[in-house]
Amino acid sequence: MAENYRIEKDSMGELEVPEEALYGAQTQRAINNFPISGLTLPTAFIKTIALIKKTAAQVNMELGELEPVKANAIIQAAQQIMDGQYQQQFPVDVFQTGSGTSTNMNVNEVLANLAARITGMDVSANDDVNRGQSSNDVIPSAIHVSAAIECQQKLLPNLQHLAETIEQKAGSVDDVTKTGRTHLMDAMPIRLSQEMGGWALQIRNGIDRINATMPRVYKLAQGGTAVGTGINAHAQFAMQFAKTLSRETGLPFKPNDSFFESLSCQDATVELSGQLKVIAVSLMKIANDLRWMNSGPLAGLGEIELAALQPGSSIMPGKVNPVIPEAVAMVAAQVIGNDATITIASQSGAFQLNVMLPLIAYNILQSIDILANVIEALADKAIAGFTVRTGNLQQALARNPILVTALNPIIGYDKAAEIAKAAYKQGRPIIDVAAEMTSLSREELEKLLEPSHLTQGGINE
Repeated sequence: MAENYRIEKDSMGELEVPEEALYGAQTQRAINNFPISGLTLPTAFIKTIALIKKTAAQVNMELGELEPVKANAIIQAAQQIMDGQYQQQFPVDVFQTGSGTSTNMNVNEVLANLAARITGMDVSANDDVNRGQSSNDVIPSAIHVSAAIECQQKLLPNLQHLAETIEQKAGSVDDVTKTGRTHLMDAMPIRLSQEMGGWALQIRNGIDRINATMPRVYKLAQGGTAVGTGINAHAQFAMQFAKTLSRETGLPFKPNDSFFESLSCQDATVELSGQLKVIAVSLMKIANDLRWMNSGPLAGLGEIELAALQPGSSIMPGKVNPVIPEAVAMVAAQVIGNDATITIASQSGAFQLNVMLPLIAYNILQSIDILANVIEALADKAIAGFTVRTGNLQQALARNPILVTALNPIIGYDKAAEIAKAAYKQGRPIIDVAAEMTSLSREELEKLLEPSHLTQGGINE
C-alpha cells in the first residue's frame, strides 16, 4: 500500500513528508541524507532534549521572550515526549551532521506540530521552540543532562546495590578459608570474605569516581548558542535556564564558566567515560574471578557454584555455564570500546564546535545503560545466590605446600622451600612432611599451619 505524503517546505525548498509524520522538512532531509546505520539516538537523549525545550519555553515566557499561549503549548507537548509518547517520530540516524542539528530540528518540528494542535495557532520550530537556542548549545547540554540523569537514577543506585550485595555475601562466608592464588598458582590462604571485600571496594571506588566527575558534568552549554557568545539569547537566559532545570530534575546544574569550552569540546564527557571504563575494568576482574572459581565442576577449581540459569549447550546435556559473568565481561568490553570512540570523537572540536556530538551522545548513554543493567544482574543473579563448595576448598587447602611460608621465621626460607618441594613431589599434606623434616611437634605445626589463622597476617606466636 502506497504511503500518503504531504508537501513541507524549509529554507531549501519543498519536499514530501509522510502524511502522518509529526516532523517536517528538515527531519525528512536528514532521513533522506543519512540512511547509514539504522541506529537512532537513545530515548533518554530525546527525552532530555524535550526537557531542554520545556525548560527553555518556561524561561523565555518568564523573560517576556515568548508569548504564554505558545510557551505553555510547547511545555505541554514537551512533557508528552518526556512521558514516552511519540518515540517513533525521532528516526534520524546517529551518523548525521556532527552538531546534531538534524536531531535538534527533529525535536523542534515535532514539538511545533504538537503545540500547533494544542493552540490552533502556527508555532514555529525555529522561532518559537528553538528560541534563544541553537543546536550548538542544545546538543552538548543534552549530553551532559542525560548522562547526569541516567547516572543518578540508574547507574549509581545499581552500583550501590552491587556493593551492598557483595558485602552482605562476604559477611555470610566470612568463616570460609580458601587457597589464595597469584599468577593463577597456589599461594597463601585467604578468607573468601577478604577476596570479596576487594571486589566491594572496587565498586565503591567506582561510585566515588563518578561522584567526583559530576560537578563538571553539571556545567551546561545552554545559553552559549552558536559560537559561545550567547547571541540571540536573553542576557538572563542561561542562569534562569539552569535554575529552572535544577528545580525540575533535583540536580545542581549551572551555566558553564565558559561557553566557548562547552561548545568546542566534550572534556567532561571524556572524563565521565573514563570513569565508566574503570568500572568496566573492575567488573571484568570480578566476572573473571567468578568464572574461574565456578569452573568445573569436576575438572576446574570448583570453589563455588553459580545459580543454574539456563542450559549451557545445544549438544552436551546437563552442561551449565556462568552466563551472567560472561554477559558482564561482554558489557565491560563494549564500554571500554565506547570509551575509545568517545575519546576520538571528543578530539574533533574544531575552533568553536565539536562535530561528533551525536556519536558521543550515543556511546556515553549506551555505556551508562548497559553497565547499570548488567550490574543489577550480577548482583541478583550471580553474587547473591552462589553456593560455596566447602569440600573442594578444604581438600585444596590441606594439600597446599605454600602453607610452609608460615614456617619461614622459624626454620628459614631454604628449609621451608625444601619441605614444599618434597610435599609437591610426594603429593602429601605439608604438615606431614614438615613433621618429618623439622624438630617441630605435631601440635606446634597444627597451630602454625592452621589456614584460618594464616589469613590474619603477622607471625603466629
